Amino acid sequence: MPQPEIKICQNCKQQFIIESDDFDFYKKVNVPAPTWCPECLMVRKMIWRNERALYKRECDLCGKSIITVYKPDLDNRVYCHPCWISDKWNGEEYAQEYDWDTPFFVQWRKLFGKVPKFDLFTPRDNPDSAFVNYAGWNKNCYLSYSVVRNENVMYSRAVDDSKDALDCLYTIGVELCYANIEGENNYNCKYLLRAGNCVDCAFLFDCINCKDCFLSTNLRNKRYVFENVQYTRDEYLKKLEGIDFGSASTTADLRERFLQKIRERALHKFAQMVKSVNCTGHFIGSSKNVRNSFDVYRSEDCKYSARLIDARDVFSSYGVLKCERVYESFAPGVQTYNYFFSFCGDASRNVFYSPLCYSSFNLFGCVGLRNKQYCILNKQYSKQEYEKLVPKIVQHMNAMPYKDKKGRVYTYGEFFPAELSPFAYNETIAQEYFPLTKEQAIEQGYEWKDPERKEYKVTATPEDLPDHIKDVKDDIIKQIIGCAHSGKCNEQCTTAFKIIPDELQFYKKMNLPLPRLCPNCRHYQRLRQRNPLRLWHRKCQCAGEKSDNGAHKNTVSHFHKKEHCPNEFETTYAPERKEIIYCKKCYQSEVV
Repeated sequence: MPQPEIKICQNCKQQFIIESDDFDFYKKVNVPAPTWCPECLMVRKMIWRNERALYKRECDLCGKSIITVYKPDLDNRVYCHPCWISDKWNGEEYAQEYDWDTPFFVQWRKLFGKVPKFDLFTPRDNPDSAFVNYAGWNKNCYLSYSVVRNENVMYSRAVDDSKDALDCLYTIGVELCYANIEGENNYNCKYLLRAGNCVDCAFLFDCINCKDCFLSTNLRNKRYVFENVQYTRDEYLKKLEGIDFGSASTTADLRERFLQKIRERALHKFAQMVKSVNCTGHFIGSSKNVRNSFDVYRSEDCKYSARLIDARDVFSSYGVLKCERVYESFAPGVQTYNYFFSFCGDASRNVFYSPLCYSSFNLFGCVGLRNKQYCILNKQYSKQEYEKLVPKIVQHMNAMPYKDKKGRVYTYGEFFPAELSPFAYNETIAQEYFPLTKEQAIEQGYEWKDPERKEYKVTATPEDLPDHIKDVKDDIIKQIIGCAHSGKCNEQCTTAFKIIPDELQFYKKMNLPLPRLCPNCRHYQRLRQRNPLRLWHRKCQCAGEKSDNGAHKNTVSHFHKKEHCPNEFETTYAPERKEIIYCKKCYQSEVV
């Protein structure tokens, strides 16, 4: 068995460890070990994934007005989805001969610039859902991203199998819910964080199987709990009568109190994992052998990855659904196998450096092919020619590597250089998970997009809006509302927004006030309630009879009696954070 090795990241210059099982995976899929640390690898891929920065332009084939992730002034052909999947064009038209005097990535970028792109990544049907991206099997959804199998979902991200939900983030199977984050199977709930199987609840943190509960934490199988105090049904309903959820000022006060005081005093389990074995990371369910990964469901043998569903043998990748053997890639589509250094594909096998390719096999350095096989730079070869040429290209990539403006070297085994991406850093999800200022991004060699001048005129300020939803008139849908941040934030603020009819009806049905922030700013506010995609080694904070800071007194004797808990773990909670972090045993002694 190979021994672990300590490496220096080519990008951040920090040490990282390549572990023994990492080498086993690299050998199995026949790729070299990485020269970048796992976090820098994730950022490099994310810089190619624009989910939320949408633009209006015309389809370069039929002339139809479309919404796309590509800026109008970008020198790329962009087709609407019907044109892109039609027989009106063929990716082989743009085929290139391999040039042995030019680095591979230079040749590939030339091809990428010529081949038509599809407007949005929606490889599966999404009826009545014009403003969704990285989405499949959705119906009547609006401005939602990385969403699968939903109906009537608005302003949400990473939501699956849900219905009638708004402003949600990383939820599964919720219905009639607002502002649920990291939740599962909730119904008629609002402002829930890490709660599952809850009904008719509001402002809960880390609660499971609860009904009619409010402003509480660490509950299990409870009903009629108000601020962590048990009441009778009549007592609970009477106390709840004094809470006016339809008032913006009341809701803002409750939210601040919930996030800054109540949640901070709660016990926090070191990691959110359910029905999972031999896993490290956060928000992992029904999985096995998943290490240093985040937001994973029903997956096995994965590492250094995020946003995985039904995935197997996936390393250093993002956004993988029903695929196997994926490395250094994102959004391979479904039913894809052996997918390397690529993105935005579907139903393909044995694909290398070939994004935007559907139902294809044995591709190297291709762009936008459909139903093809044995192609290099979009040129068709025989099976024998392809298998003879690919090893030579790999040798050429190592002998004549690409070097970017910061001196970083890209040989075979490296994902596409960030400077070749058509997107600016702050247009992509890299800004969401690893936020930078403009100065920091430019210093690190990334592009930055300054805010565009807005032509619309704000007709209603946040101060103009009625405090209570019952006072909101139907003509609010005609107003252009100014965002409370006014663009003075680092949250891709759109400075203004509109309320659509379905959204207004949702607020009235749920007795919720109108938002004062634009959808982008609301999204970033929710992101801040999640932990980062990063792990720290820490010790359990149970000091015997109470927590280290004395804020929590244990209710029962733990396995370590009056001594400090000896357990250590990997957690997404940084050491300087104020929350009380317990290991699994201590947490279960107190909460379960």
